[in-house]
Amino acid sequence: QVQLVESGGGLVQAGGSLTLSCAYSGNFFGIVSLGWFRQAPGNQRDMVAQMTKSGEPINYSESVKGRFTISKDSAKDTMYLQMSNLKSEDTAMYYCNARPKWGPDKWGQGTQVTVSP
Repeated sequence: QVQLVESGGGLVQAGGSLTLSCAYSGNFFGIVSLGWFRQAPGNQRDMVAQMTKSGEPINYSESVKGRFTISKDSAKDTMYLQMSNLKSEDTAMYYCNARPKWGPDKWGQGTQVTVSP
């Protein structure tokens, strides 16, 4: 069983920075990637950034390239999303994701990021 717990969300002004954390635990056998997704009200949940289980970045959405960085600290069993030059359109609930080779994705409970003009 995989557990994911996000933290670090909050209210920030446009142009500011924020770092989200995702503490992970449990059995990661079969997990092939880790990542961050976000969902704004009325929208679908979209991929923001993904990396391999070993920590190599795989993919960023076009809208965050050059502004967001995904990383992890294996010693702390924690994944991060460093966000800079935040824009109002970055406002969303951010979810930590662990994707297995088989079966459904694993999700955290989410952390809210609100960017004010």
